[in-house]
Amino acid sequence: MKNIPMDLLRTFTTINDLGGFTQAGELLGRSQPAISLQVKRLEELLDVPLFNRVGGLQLTEEGRILYSSARKILEMNDAVVSRLSTPSVSGTVRLGTPNDFEVSFLPVLLSKFSRAYPDVTLDVNSDVSINLRDGYKKGSYDLVMTMDEYHEHGFGEEDYIVETLSWIADPGFVLNKNQPVPLVLYPQGCIYRKHITDALNKANIPWRVLYCSSSLLGIQSAIKAGLGISALVLNTIPEIFQAEKTYSDLPDLGKVTIGFNYDQNTLSPAAALLLDFLRRGLKQSQNYPASFKMPQDTGNSLLSVR
Repeated sequence: MKNIPMDLLRTFTTINDLGGFTQAGELLGRSQPAISLQVKRLEELLDVPLFNRVGGLQLTEEGRILYSSARKILEMNDAVVSRLSTPSVSGTVRLGTPNDFEVSFLPVLLSKFSRAYPDVTLDVNSDVSINLRDGYKKGSYDLVMTMDEYHEHGFGEEDYIVETLSWIADPGFVLNKNQPVPLVLYPQGCIYRKHITDALNKANIPWRVLYCSSSLLGIQSAIKAGLGISALVLNTIPEIFQAEKTYSDLPDLGKVTIGFNYDQNTLSPAAALLLDFLRRGLKQSQNYPASFKMPQDTGNSLLSVR
């Protein structure tokens, strides 16, 4: 029976996730020739071609079969290594997260953390960032993940990523240029709401709020019902929102930062582990967010419009 080296599987999945040998080498800390050699070794070991290099880098049928299994194998490997190589940790971590992450990559990431550290209880609450920061200052959370203005944030160097805001709308929605732009928004204090209204005001485009909700599911439902348009950061847009650009006459919405608020001196061992886990997951989500997406029904897809 053949045994597949774990490093070959990790290289193979990373190439597919990032779309190239060079990109995978940069992330894994290897040269492009070394990456190519690992793929060759894997193909020779399995005696099948894994990539079709004609017309772009695409997985072969055998490659797709291997990729599906390789992701599961690597997740199990990483969970076991994390659990055995780290001293036993227990306790409760009070985590605050932005509403947008309720149905994006974060639930998947927290599930992986729970499997790796089953003795840690996660007490998770979602809210708009301004409320999360206020709750953290009052001692309601051990760790909060929030959004802030680009260039004006207070996150540490390793504690944040920068993301672009994108317009989103239902595919059947028609924007009437003779009417104010109908908006579906979070409540006052939401950074998205500020970017949206500031951008429209700066472009001298009239607008009105048709629907306001503090829930991402409420926002999505209102958009699907055709009440109006809204915006999310690219990192949190579910697959049902992914599509080509439309509504090119709407202004760009700029960028925001997503990062962590915590006090290193008061973090419990469990909270410190979770912070490190979320840091790595957040940065990885920029490189290949599709692997962290929650499954979605693509039958009634929504358009991402910028």
